[in-house]
Amino acid sequence: SGVYRKGEYQGDIVLSGEVMNFHGIRDSERMGIGIIHQELALIPELSVYENMYLGHEIKRGSFIDWNETITQSVEFLRKVNLAVEPEEKVKNLGVGKQQLVEIAKALSKDLKLLILDEPTAALNEEESDNLLKLLTELKSHGVTSIMISHKLKEVISIADTVTVLRDGKTICSLSKEKNEINTQVIIKNMVGREISDVFPKRPIKEAGSVALEVKNLNAFNRELGRDIIKDASFRVKKGEVVGIAGLMGAGRTELALSLFGNPLQYVVSGEILIEGKKVSLSSPKSAIEAGLAYVTEDRKGNGLILIQDIKQNITLANLREISKNSIIDANQEINVANEYKQSINIKTPSVEQKVQNLSGGNQQKVSLSKWLFTLPKILILDEPTRGIDVGAKFEIYTIINTLVDEGLSIILISSELPEVMGMSDRIYVMNQGRIAGEVEAKTATAEQIMELATD
Repeated sequence: SGVYRKGEYQGDIVLSGEVMNFHGIRDSERMGIGIIHQELALIPELSVYENMYLGHEIKRGSFIDWNETITQSVEFLRKVNLAVEPEEKVKNLGVGKQQLVEIAKALSKDLKLLILDEPTAALNEEESDNLLKLLTELKSHGVTSIMISHKLKEVISIADTVTVLRDGKTICSLSKEKNEINTQVIIKNMVGREISDVFPKRPIKEAGSVALEVKNLNAFNRELGRDIIKDASFRVKKGEVVGIAGLMGAGRTELALSLFGNPLQYVVSGEILIEGKKVSLSSPKSAIEAGLAYVTEDRKGNGLILIQDIKQNITLANLREISKNSIIDANQEINVANEYKQSINIKTPSVEQKVQNLSGGNQQKVSLSKWLFTLPKILILDEPTRGIDVGAKFEIYTIINTLVDEGLSIILISSELPEVMGMSDRIYVMNQGRIAGEVEAKTATAEQIMELATD
């Protein structure tokens, strides 16, 4: 893609039989290569067509030809099956539509090779399906796509060839034509070992007393002008994983935020009891003091300060514990961070490394460490394995099992149904802000859960 220039890497990049010497992104674009990063590169305040032609404007003489720009943008939006007005500001579009704008932008540059980094990580199922269909359509028009993804089901459904990388090295390449592509082979090569069971076994152990009880919780979103949580009642015992399942928009994250001090200022009513005592969770601070912790679904946006180092992030939510007379004890800060580095296997040479330089899996471990350092009684995990590889997922699952075995109560929110079913003891299913039902994980079926989620 030209992000790394010739001389910054070893080996050759060969395109159509010719060795490329890219000195920047513009060089690769001139050769018909487009890249769509996991973090989209659109400017929210600009319109769709302005974003599409930013940097390669259509000009008549010395001036931009806006009419022709709009006309051509309409044509490329049609090619990606995106029905939006070109004048619409990007900030008004959902992530799925923004993804399509990025692809339309790439197509406008005479695209031959499209590179997509985790393109469906933030998309719902329908948006993901539409994107995969589009890639198939582009293939029929001669466009080659390289899709980097941890979602094996999607990879298997669309790829002609699957290349597995581990620790920066090519482990294997599998061919659809030779019938070599299947989930178990990919997983084995990704993690370097057999995984007979994707989810580590947890010893059967009877859960303890009720740690958290929620009664008739309601939340009203002023901005949307509607109820987002409706009469939700549930309980979580000590040493138990309770899964929260449901479709996108069912209210799972809103439920978590309502419990964790209501940072978005919903109008909340109902009762919350921790270890049998009624509590008022009016702020994240009060929630932390009551023994709650919340690992956000958006670790980069809300969970971590990427430009700070690991030790600063780990201790951020409990600075009092490493301070004397309001002054941080630097040695204690390092010691605490090193303890978590070792105990949950954060792969880094030093806790003074910036978090932005870590892999997604290790960033998630830092985010988890931050909240474990507050010594919570109840840990809410919102999409804890989003955007991390299979090996890192297994490590997170193992950590969850260890914490539960130590008596911690965990609420697990996940869009991946196998994950909720494989890691939970009990599952509550949400549907349009309501808890539609409760099922025992060991006897539940995907069909049963989906029926509750969609009725």
